[in-house]
Amino acid sequence: MSPSFLTPRLSEILEQAKEHGRVLVDDLAEHFSVTPQTIRRDLNELCDRRLLTRIHGGALLPSGIENMEYEARRKIALDEKRAIGQAAARLIPDRASLFVNIGTTTEAVSDALLDHEGLMVITNNINVANRMRVYPSLEVIIAGGVVRGSDGGVVGEAAVDFIRQFKVDYAVIGVSSIDPDGALYDFDFREVKVAQAIIANARHVILVSDSTKFERGAPVRIGHLSQVDTFITDRCPLPAMRTLCEDAGVRLIETGAQ
Repeated sequence: MSPSFLTPRLSEILEQAKEHGRVLVDDLAEHFSVTPQTIRRDLNELCDRRLLTRIHGGALLPSGIENMEYEARRKIALDEKRAIGQAAARLIPDRASLFVNIGTTTEAVSDALLDHEGLMVITNNINVANRMRVYPSLEVIIAGGVVRGSDGGVVGEAAVDFIRQFKVDYAVIGVSSIDPDGALYDFDFREVKVAQAIIANARHVILVSDSTKFERGAPVRIGHLSQVDTFITDRCPLPAMRTLCEDAGVRLIETGAQ
């Protein structure tokens, strides 16, 4: 059924999801002054129509072959991303060299690194470079290549070749989707090539991802969780993922458990 046939409340819920990337049951119940059970029924109806996808405690815009708007992604799990960023920053010492790839969670890491001294930051993320460049104690190097207008990511073979010139202490990478088997995915094959080069040229790889990435899908495979050294998330809801981390020697940090 077309969204034009939605009730006013369902239409507003859908508009909020488009604006913020996700909606939460408790927030919607308070906003509309209805019970959480009523909101759950509303979300189920929107999901039945494939306008939203259910997640724990709410719903997301459905994933497909294209990613949602970057500003909407910025607003998803904002507090969780901030905590993840702070946890990642605590692992990175002063005067280290590191890669930071494109993503809203990796931007949160860059925010948390601003009080560090003597970092060399190599990035294909124009937003990260612009934020960090004004700090004289940080050296920022940006990859060359094609700039995606949607999010300021620098992609393409030129960016891959540039990344391969370095061997850094740390890599901070984000992904769009994590499968239950530990496979890591993104939406743009050009960004995947850059991410693969970053993983291959760092001594310690830190994957940063909020738990909504367990509930999304993306089409292009980056690699596998076993290729990273540390995985930082707000919570890991899948027991099999915990076992995978243990078996692969991946350090799992859950900021929501702190």
